[in-house]
Amino acid sequence: MKADQQQINAFLDYIRIEKRLSALTQKHYQRDLQTFTGFCNRQAVANWNDIDSHHIRAFISERHRHGLSATSLQRELSSIRSFFNYLLREGLTGHNPAQGISAPKKARKLPNTLDVDQVSRLLDIKGTDPLSVRDSAILELFYSSGLRLAELVSLNLNDMDLADATIRVTGKGAKTRIVPIGKMARQAVRNWLKLRTEFADTEQAAVFISRQGKRLQPRSIQQRLKQWGIKQGLDSRLHPHKLRHSFASHMLESSSDLRAVQELLGHADISTTQIYTHLDFQHLAQVYDKAHPRAKKKR
Repeated sequence: MKADQQQINAFLDYIRIEKRLSALTQKHYQRDLQTFTGFCNRQAVANWNDIDSHHIRAFISERHRHGLSATSLQRELSSIRSFFNYLLREGLTGHNPAQGISAPKKARKLPNTLDVDQVSRLLDIKGTDPLSVRDSAILELFYSSGLRLAELVSLNLNDMDLADATIRVTGKGAKTRIVPIGKMARQAVRNWLKLRTEFADTEQAAVFISRQGKRLQPRSIQQRLKQWGIKQGLDSRLHPHKLRHSFASHMLESSSDLRAVQELLGHADISTTQIYTHLDFQHLAQVYDKAHPRAKKKR
């Protein structure tokens, strides 16, 4: 199998150049396939054509015994399936042994969200220094437009049309969508763009940059959001996806338009968006329990 590393490398080039998957997704594919190759070597498998469905099931079982979550198992299985689809396409194998095999289902947890008052407290940033102004624009955009972390990081100046109140976002699978920007977010972004020129050279396309003039990296944004969560007095740990969840939940509570929220979030499958209807129902159930005369608990 060691000799077949060149096929993995070719596959990684394929998803980078042709599929245009994100750097993080490429890293996951590479790690998953290296783990699977190690398993195949221990099984003394000579080449990819010798792998069958029994090997795939044995691999998933081994990883499950090692404590991997259902989410991680599903991702590894997806990586293997995609790799064999590539081998099929290139005529390097005659079958996909991972086809039709499923990993253990993950428990569907409701996402944690902030309520409207918590969001207002978070976004009430008083600082006028460049980093505070920049971070205010980041937080406003996350909540205003429901962006993923990777989408915000990759945002370029020519993706934004503040006059039209829209931004062009490149989401998962290099799919592009147009999303609106709210009034407060537009103003926060304008405030940042006035100061951005102090750090960026004329060739820098990124909207959000560091003091060194480089495009902000995901880890830096995660750390800054965590710091702001603490500084603004929020009880729970703040991360970018919590603001995306809050955006989706608040939009559904106000509009009940599931299809519109699906489009705004860039979900390929509406079932992914439907989890927020359960979240909304929890809110309704709590109101019902408190308000309905026959639902109130006896004190």
